[in-house]
Amino acid sequence: MPNVLITGCSSGIGRALADAFKAAGFDVWASARRPDDVAALGAAGFNAVQLDVNDSAALQRLAEQWGELDVLINNAGYGAMGPLLDGGTAAMQRQFETNVFSIVGVTQAFFPALRRSKGLVVNIGSVSGVLVTPFAGAYCASKAAVHALSDALRMELAPFGVRVMEVQPGAIDTRFAKNAGAQAELLINEKSPWWPLREGIRARSQASQDKPTPANVFAADVLNAVQQQQPPRLLRSGNGSRALPWMAALLPKGLLETVLKKRFGLKGNL
Repeated sequence: MPNVLITGCSSGIGRALADAFKAAGFDVWASARRPDDVAALGAAGFNAVQLDVNDSAALQRLAEQWGELDVLINNAGYGAMGPLLDGGTAAMQRQFETNVFSIVGVTQAFFPALRRSKGLVVNIGSVSGVLVTPFAGAYCASKAAVHALSDALRMELAPFGVRVMEVQPGAIDTRFAKNAGAQAELLINEKSPWWPLREGIRARSQASQDKPTPANVFAADVLNAVQQQQPPRLLRSGNGSRALPWMAALLPKGLLETVLKKRFGLKGNL
């Protein structure tokens, strides 16, 4: 029975992936940070692991228990919304720690187990790493970094027989927008220069739920790709996952920025 470790399984994409891989016969190890989420995963029949992906010592302890690992899915992440200069470097550092640095940390810890099985690393990125939008700069930058490090890891791990696949979801039906909205509300205040544009900030935090694809449909796409003899380098799945990168590639930059500024209330002067 092949095994898979999936990070960030408390809800949304992570939980849908855990369900899909379990139904396909994988021995699923599902991680979450909060004890109640770990308990829920255990009750659902998964090998539940309490794990903070930013805790290097905990990662090392967990990895030392592993013999071989067939599939590692780096899914843990969140979306920090709001003006870049309101959040500043502190918010950006938090975003990168979870969305970017943890991918390197988790993969590094489990590399010996992946190497023994000639396994597969799956990094969950986003189309936001390709089509950059206002009021999501830290998130977009983190997912652009995921794209770059996935390409680098793919080449660097090739001599060891370890493959790397990046997944760029579009709009998926999860709690992402609710959580992103909560992040945005923490920054929106009357002292911000962007206070008059607060409805545009809120609109961006909810944009990921524009006609979303069900999470189980997305998870089935990922499972199908993983099970291929030669998994693709890049998988795009979910509403907008193909159209938005196409727009970013083909539309003149000035036109694209004009459209996005209008969409999120950035026309005019303050």
